[in-house]
Amino acid sequence: MRSDTLLSGIRSPGDLKRIPREKLPLVAAELRDRIVQCVSQTGGHLASSLGVVELTLALHYVFSSPRDRIVWDVGHQAYAHKILTGRGEAFPTLRTLGGISGFPRTGENPCDAFGTGHSGTSISAALGMAVARDMRKEGHKVVAVIGDGSLSSGLALEGLNQAGHQKRDLIVVLNDNEMSISQNVGALSGYLNRIMTGKFYTSFRKRVENFLKSMPRGDVMARIGKRAEELAKGFIVPGLLFEELGYTYIGPISGHNIEDLIGTFQNLENLEGPLLIHVVTTKGKGYAPAEANPEYFHGVGRFDPVTGKGTENGTLSSYTDVFADAIVRIGAENPKVVAITAAMCSGTGLAKFRDAFPDRFFDVGIAESHAVTFAAGLAREGKIPVVTIYSTFLQRAYDQIVHDVCLQKLPVVFAVDRGGIVGADGATHQGLFDLSFLRHIPNLSVMAPGDELEFPEMLRAAVAAGRPAAIRYPRGTVAGVDPQAGRLPVEWGKGALLLEGKDLLLLAVGATVLPALFAAEELRRRGISAAVVNARFVKPLDADLILPLARRIGRVLTIEENVLAGGFGSAVLEMFEEHGEHPPHVRRLGIRDVFVEHGSQAELREIHGINADAVVAEGLRMCGHGKTFLPALFNGIRSRLERIV
Repeated sequence: MRSDTLLSGIRSPGDLKRIPREKLPLVAAELRDRIVQCVSQTGGHLASSLGVVELTLALHYVFSSPRDRIVWDVGHQAYAHKILTGRGEAFPTLRTLGGISGFPRTGENPCDAFGTGHSGTSISAALGMAVARDMRKEGHKVVAVIGDGSLSSGLALEGLNQAGHQKRDLIVVLNDNEMSISQNVGALSGYLNRIMTGKFYTSFRKRVENFLKSMPRGDVMARIGKRAEELAKGFIVPGLLFEELGYTYIGPISGHNIEDLIGTFQNLENLEGPLLIHVVTTKGKGYAPAEANPEYFHGVGRFDPVTGKGTENGTLSSYTDVFADAIVRIGAENPKVVAITAAMCSGTGLAKFRDAFPDRFFDVGIAESHAVTFAAGLAREGKIPVVTIYSTFLQRAYDQIVHDVCLQKLPVVFAVDRGGIVGADGATHQGLFDLSFLRHIPNLSVMAPGDELEFPEMLRAAVAAGRPAAIRYPRGTVAGVDPQAGRLPVEWGKGALLLEGKDLLLLAVGATVLPALFAAEELRRRGISAAVVNARFVKPLDADLILPLARRIGRVLTIEENVLAGGFGSAVLEMFEEHGEHPPHVRRLGIRDVFVEHGSQAELREIHGINADAVVAEGLRMCGHGKTFLPALFNGIRSRLERIV
């Protein structure tokens, strides 16, 4: 950061308040340049953060963070907030190993009032903070900043309803960059907002209300007066819904006019109870490539800041690309197939299906729970829904998976994208729990492809199964397997023995299959013969394949990109117990009892010991550093002794 900029002198919200208001547009320009330059090197959520630069400046100029609580919904839009709250020097480390998070984190800075990463949480959390404030008889402000997309979340609507009912002092800032009501921004609306938040209007409104209540049947008269006011406002502003929920609605106002924003926020001192400030912004504001293509720059990799073109040139497709092509082919084969996403059409690869079969594609918005129950209704009437949701977001629909799909044995297919380590988005987005929370649900089969060639066949098998099924696949590029290589067909509940061995049995699933093969090759060079099994199915496990191998070899190492608690390795141990088999030496590689922070996928796999090197190291330990101890002989002796006993 250059030392001669306004931004270089801002290390806290207090520093910002000392800058003259007429210079704030220059600060906004510097913020945008800073965000673009840094995100072009690290990747991140660019368009959303560029769209709220002026809003962020106004919030920190008027309110006093961290005393006043500013709660950012999701956190996609918090980059300017991070820079203004003491993290400007560290901003180039955004989303990198050991650097600052891409989302608000309470442990990172006291101005991050609440940790976020999933949408819809801000209003509920802010209401809880407001209630705690009132119980302590304190007077600070609590502000929730939520986008129009997040407002469709069921959790957000629940919080909105409860906050309106509570009637506590709470400010909800609705950042609107898509809704049709945005068209109401104009001179008349702005003039009305200034009147409605001014001291004269608020005091006059209160006097009229008190006067009406003093009359006979005063409560009725006051309600009539309130209704008349709402009807008058409804002709000009689109806030009637929020007024009905118990909010004083103000807006819409331009989210890029700093003076109007500051004036409005300052005038809120004159109002009591829950307030909803409707702010209209433009995603990607101030950076032409992001304004032209905000969807692409929502979550972007490294790019050239001058042209906006990506600099991460790869020749391989992603697993999401493979899914995109496969679901279109399967949809063409089977007219019963429908596709559902929760506001992630492009991210999940469903844009091609949407274009090919528009009547069979449904984007339900940020409403994962609804997506699953909606799919259950479709399945109940003979359709085959494929619900495509990132692993981290599918967690939010757990109850619906259990009750609405699996309990009723409905043929819903869950395409679980971003399973495993996702990298720079960090702890809130790592898909490390799905094997555990899915495999214990009755009637649900869980599978994971070892490479891009078996993925489409696995998806086809799931669609044809006529029962609940989940396919979990990773973020990132495919393995690059030769399409001409001989393939074993995907049979339901069957794994595949990829490599024979006599000293060690490697049981891998999904993204760990290729590392297991690489590790087996290295172990073989060191004198250890390792067999490799691609389990394919986490549930049901292929006992007919695994048990004889485990019995013969004696040493078993499971590898998974999932938490160890309740995951693939746990399933293998349970299978051994169920069949009365107890190999003398079983180890599990996976994620221990921790949340995995941000960094590159390669870095995180190395740190948490689930890459090929970790498999080699564990294999060497299990086999006595290359010495073969004839486990088959020992197992044979043990089996004969057990029969004698």
